[in-house]
Amino acid sequence: MALTREQLAQRVAQEFQDGFYVNLGIGIPTLAANYIPNGMQVMLQSENGLLGMGQFPLDEEVDADLINAGKQTVTMVDGASLFSSAESFAMIRGGHVDLTVLGAFEVDCQGNIASYMIPGKLIKGMGGAMDLVAGADNIIVTMMHASKHGQSKLLSECTLPLTGKGCIKRVLTDLALMDIEGGKFVLRERAPGVSVEEIQTLTEGELVIPDHVPEMTF
Repeated sequence: MALTREQLAQRVAQEFQDGFYVNLGIGIPTLAANYIPNGMQVMLQSENGLLGMGQFPLDEEVDADLINAGKQTVTMVDGASLFSSAESFAMIRGGHVDLTVLGAFEVDCQGNIASYMIPGKLIKGMGGAMDLVAGADNIIVTMMHASKHGQSKLLSECTLPLTGKGCIKRVLTDLALMDIEGGKFVLRERAPGVSVEEIQTLTEGELVIPDHVPEMTF
């Protein structure tokens, strides 16, 4: 079966390392804040000017003035700091973020990403995505593998306006974990109960399938 949003967040959190500074994009990536492994120190950064985001608050913990870039209320961990968005983007542009996790509408096998607009539909704003993909070397995209109509979002060439070119190396979908190497998707893991054949059918870009593709564990 395809992964739920919570399972996607759990799997993303497995990519964290002790001491990492991590930026979590709007949507599924923000859920990963709830799944940082016990004993691991990870500082989550939000581009609106917060370093040290904690888990989402319980009802009695909500502070309406404390929000992330997606305008969701959050908590702060011990040692957290608040600063201007200008300083926040200096962190991003200066390459001081160890890992960036963001969503996307499309990714292609050249490492290009389209994530900020669909022509003809409402655009809420570009946000910090262009800065993030330009300023980070270690990026993971979380997304749905295909549209609700069964059309692949993992393409040989993106059809939507690009957020960044040649910047994506790893993609986690509701069906699979894949790396991008040499202009091809390389299948690394598959969601529990999902077959390699199903993933291949729903991947429009060229897909390399190793001899053994393990199921994800949580």
